[in-house]
Amino acid sequence: MISPDGRWLAYQSDESGSDEVYVRRFPGPGGKWLVSAGGGHGPIWSSKKQELFYVGSEGIMVANYTANGDMFVAVKPRLWTKVKDLVDYSLAPDGRRFAVVQAGASDRESGAQVTFLMNFFDELRRRAPAAGK
Repeated sequence: MISPDGRWLAYQSDESGSDEVYVRRFPGPGGKWLVSAGGGHGPIWSSKKQELFYVGSEGIMVANYTANGDMFVAVKPRLWTKVKDLVDYSLAPDGRRFAVVQAGASDRESGAQVTFLMNFFDELRRRAPAAGK
């Protein structure tokens, strides 16, 4: 995930033996900085504040950061919200809310099912034609 200013790349790697979130300069050479503590994946940058979110073992974590020149400094991550069985998530443009997909009990037993309805208005016209036609 590339930062909103285009200067940093947040990614997950298992180079330490478990998934962790790192940040490095983009593009180009430079160091790398470990952001997560105790595991993490799925980094997302806030476009409103200097915050980097990721999924940790307890839920969605957030780390505030500063970036000066080629230096990146993240403070100790904190729990933003507890979420169990998180399948996917996305940060709202306002940087204050998330849309999350969680696996329910029946989903864990039988597999998740998602239905996409393409061309919604065409399907609506087919099922409920306008009066007089």
